[in-house]
Amino acid sequence: MQWMREELEDLAFRVLNPEARNSILRRFITLQRESGDVIARITADIRFELEKAGLDGTVYGRAKKPYSVWRKMQEKELSFSRLSDIYGFRIIMDDVSQCYEVLGLIHQRWRAVPGRFKDYISQPKSNGYRSIHTTVSGRDGKRVEVQIRTREMHEVAEAGVAAHWAYKDGTRAANPFAVDPAKWVAGLTERLDSSEDHDEFLEHVKMEMYADQVFCFTPKGDVVQLPKGATPLDFAYAIHTRIGNATVSAKVDGLRVPLWTRLRNGQSVEIITAEGQRPQNSWIELVHTGRAKASIRRALREEDRERFIRLGRELARVAFEKVGRKLTDKALDTAARAQGLKGPNDLLSRIGAAEISARSVVEQLYPETASLTGPEVDVSRPVSGLDPDIPFRRAACCQPVPGERIVGITYRGKGVVAHAIDCAALAAFESQPERWIDLHWHGGKHPACHTVSLELTITNSAGVLGRVCSLIGEQGANISDLRFLDRKPDYFRIFVEIDVSDAEHLHRILTILSAETDVAQVIRQRDPNRQP
Repeated sequence: MQWMREELEDLAFRVLNPEARNSILRRFITLQRESGDVIARITADIRFELEKAGLDGTVYGRAKKPYSVWRKMQEKELSFSRLSDIYGFRIIMDDVSQCYEVLGLIHQRWRAVPGRFKDYISQPKSNGYRSIHTTVSGRDGKRVEVQIRTREMHEVAEAGVAAHWAYKDGTRAANPFAVDPAKWVAGLTERLDSSEDHDEFLEHVKMEMYADQVFCFTPKGDVVQLPKGATPLDFAYAIHTRIGNATVSAKVDGLRVPLWTRLRNGQSVEIITAEGQRPQNSWIELVHTGRAKASIRRALREEDRERFIRLGRELARVAFEKVGRKLTDKALDTAARAQGLKGPNDLLSRIGAAEISARSVVEQLYPETASLTGPEVDVSRPVSGLDPDIPFRRAACCQPVPGERIVGITYRGKGVVAHAIDCAALAAFESQPERWIDLHWHGGKHPACHTVSLELTITNSAGVLGRVCSLIGEQGANISDLRFLDRKPDYFRIFVEIDVSDAEHLHRILTILSAETDVAQVIRQRDPNRQP
């Protein structure tokens, strides 16, 4: 595309700024009149040096295009006479060793210009470009730029990733310096499919395309190409996602280093793994490559997904039972398709993560049941299965809320106390089955009056406690008690009692609090030793 770009630039330059273009052309003519055909003479000089050294190479020379000269004059604020690379020469050799030999010949014949040497062979650009660039003072002190590369490198420079599909004598020949576009596209596709945030995915791709590269080695000597700033975790994920997920530590040049260490060119990296190791949330901040970030996020999502599916199934079961319906796989599959989701598990994981309410799923499947959730349940009698004259209260040890499975335990003179079915205190009544009563929460809307105890660990920073209280209040829950359990320079541990309506309401609050950056931990506090 380069020739097309130059032609379009020249055509636009001729129309938009004809005076500047004509001025550049006049200076080229004047320079040629004063110095003769500089390109032909320097090309001949280079060929003479190659022949004298017994080297066979191809030499090209040309003057810069008018627009290219004008742009450099504007960017560098230089006059035409002070530009260092009005003329450019390209030397194509058979192998890399000859490239460096030619570099020595050029610097012996002409004086190198300080600060104008770049070795893209030993440190290639991220797009696969390799070449040696040097600027020397040629005939009559004229500065000229010389590029030295092999034929394969030249193909990459001219054709980009298309150079990977080069053919010689009618047969396909591998170009060792070309990026394999099939593997590159396959890697992009894999990460795009596994990414939920496409803007973030695009940002990672751009970051990798334009970053400088570092080349590190596996213990077996294989080369791994990474962007500058990459860490051992990036290295591990570049080898294989399985190795990245199981990484516990790394050795660089034989020395054990932290996983956040920035790798440098030429280092040997050994990844140490352990069975059962799983990616941590903090790893996302340690890695630099989009592939590693996507793999870590995917692993974390899968780990949370199983927990959310289990929780979502329980919330859905409760919501279905409230309206007298039974939770079935067919019902879940129908609801998932109606929501445009992949399947029942996807629906359940979203319910468990509080992205979708179980109640809305029920109402979508059975619109006629929407009215059943309308009437508010009598707070003095929220359960069924008891005679009206029998006193009832919730157990203080487990604090069950509507939506959770419960069982009643009779107490002489105290009536019936409702325990959560998984309450540890129930073990004391296993030998007294006569005291057990089957209880169920009434269907409908329960008022937010069921107290639940939480223990939070929050950052000791200004405004954090207020923000936590605001989050609870925004969800329609009242804080009935709050006290500090522990005060440290960097964190607080607090006890909070909140009033919620049901299990779904509580879960929504727990999820929102857990997602807050300054909340390190949220625990629903249940004490089996607390008097019921």
